[in-house]
Amino acid sequence: MTDRAPLHPGLNLGPRHGAAHEQAETVLFGFWVFLMSDLILFGLFLGTYASMANPMGRAGGSGPQELFSLASVAAQTGLLLASSYAMGMAGIALKHRPSRLVPWTLAALGLAVGFLALELRDLSGMVVAGAGPGRSGWLSSFFALVGLHGLHVAAACLWAVVMLAQLRIFGPSDAVKTRFLRLALFWHFLDIVWIGIFSVVFLGGLA
Repeated sequence: MTDRAPLHPGLNLGPRHGAAHEQAETVLFGFWVFLMSDLILFGLFLGTYASMANPMGRAGGSGPQELFSLASVAAQTGLLLASSYAMGMAGIALKHRPSRLVPWTLAALGLAVGFLALELRDLSGMVVAGAGPGRSGWLSSFFALVGLHGLHVAAACLWAVVMLAQLRIFGPSDAVKTRFLRLALFWHFLDIVWIGIFSVVFLGGLA
């Protein structure tokens, strides 16, 4: 018998992964704490946006009905959710079917890049139409919030590329496995944040 508390199944790899299984729970719990601090940052930006989302904040400029395309934002949301599904499958592959880890990671990466491409197209179109971040306080807060999330997604994509390179160079070592678990957690976190942005900024703005 042992007095050690059982490891949480959602924060480890399984006993067959040896030392990586033992290390993962502590490492991922620490990363959860970091993500909660990042969530506070997003909350501040979202609160700022909410305070500016009124006719006075627009300074006489166009509003959501004129600037937002629900079809485009829905496509972006679908791509990001699909990428989260693919990253979830990559996490399962890491634990049980390592041969499928790279294909699922590449799928998640490609879908996230598609999301970024659509988002950049929409933001650049707004700027060309004269609705850039300098036009009003509302647009400043919009570009800051959406841009912050996009920057995080771009960082996650870069992280995925680095992890694929590390898998190629070092193989599935214990360090690579725990780093990949943190990447997957970060990936899903960004999806949750986007759902909040989609609901408050886009659905709320077009309602």
